Amino acid sequence: MTEKDLKDLLDTEAARINSPSFISEDPVQFPRRFSDLRDIEIVSLLVSAIAWGNRKMICRDCDRLLAMMANRPYRFMMDEAYEELPDGLNIHRTFFTQHLKHYLRGLRAIYFRYGSLQDFARSEDIASSEESAWKLVAGINRVLAETDPSHNDLACRCLPQNLQTTALKRVNMALRWLVRNDGIVDLGVWDVIKPSQLFIPLDVHVGDISRELGLLTRKANDRRAVEEVTAHLRRFNPEDPTLYDFALFGIGMKL
Repeated sequence: MTEKDLKDLLDTEAARINSPSFISEDPVQFPRRFSDLRDIEIVSLLVSAIAWGNRKMICRDCDRLLAMMANRPYRFMMDEAYEELPDGLNIHRTFFTQHLKHYLRGLRAIYFRYGSLQDFARSEDIASSEESAWKLVAGINRVLAETDPSHNDLACRCLPQNLQTTALKRVNMALRWLVRNDGIVDLGVWDVIKPSQLFIPLDVHVGDISRELGLLTRKANDRRAVEEVTAHLRRFNPEDPTLYDFALFGIGMKL
């Protein structure tokens, strides 16, 4: 397949999948339920944290998580209502209420100091970095460790700790929701970074399809693989490379 043929395929599949009908069966539906930036940000982080495995199960558990927060995530967090949750309640697979509480303690500190996650991202100057997603997570991890140091063992269930190697799939997906602004599926509520600075959310499925299409040569689904795939996709669409996240999903469903 020539580069032109590959671009045409990716453009066609992206246009087919990036449509309103995609929303109802995808975790992106949950941040879209809210209009307040703070709710959207919090839900994007929490939903992406548990977005692994079967999509129907993910959506079921996201619904339960929002119900646990009385469907008022920002207010629930700032009121410290999470402290009333008993430890040991399962939210999704290996993510339990003790992990949620650790995450929300750190996020509450961020919102108390900065007002929004986007303003925290600005304070971390992620826009000046070629690795904006990893720089943002490093900053959040630092606040989590400062806010709740006695439970730092819980942090790995909230966000990856091995930032030199992690593909950062779930955070890159949350950032796609927050930053991409074509008005179809993604919300586009952030302007701290541009869509051109986003990275592909790489999981096993996307990695396999990328190798079949010749977008990826690296065998491991790690940070270097994310950088390789995204660099290739930027050649096709420098301003919006993660548009092709929809294409890779769609092509995978066909194979």
